[in-house]
Amino acid sequence: MTLGNNLTLRFAEPADCDTLFGLIQQLAEYEKLSHAVTGSAIALQEHLFGSPKFVQAILAEYAGQAVGFALFFYNYSTFLTKPGIYLEDLFVVPEYRRQGIGKALLSKLAQIAVEQNFGRLEWSVLDWNEPAQKFYRSMGADILEDWRICRVTEKSMAQLAARYNIS
Repeated sequence: MTLGNNLTLRFAEPADCDTLFGLIQQLAEYEKLSHAVTGSAIALQEHLFGSPKFVQAILAEYAGQAVGFALFFYNYSTFLTKPGIYLEDLFVVPEYRRQGIGKALLSKLAQIAVEQNFGRLEWSVLDWNEPAQKFYRSMGADILEDWRICRVTEKSMAQLAARYNIS
């Protein structure tokens, strides 16, 4: 399959939220994390297009069909004193992989970062996902072996928030 002029990358619009959420569910299934999907297309739409906007998404379409996405938000590097982009999720439907869609999505995010003079583009990758790691390295990414992700989720977050009652 040659994608050629049939590949389009565009920012998601409100009408895309059901489609985008369907792709998120496919990503969760691929990562064996379907049980972790507790959100909805409605919540996604609010976070993409509400006030304030929390995230942005770029859809990849082949011949008008959504075949992938990149969902991202802005972060900040105190050491660089520059904003950056954090890529929360990158996904391409399995039948469309190895066609340059993932590369096009990453390239688009890099273009946004360069145009806005951001300091970095970063994301996480599962330790078992060696094909993704190989792909990311081929795109120029460094995988930081010395860093680990720390996460506090809802129940623990409430406990942490209540630990010190400082006004």
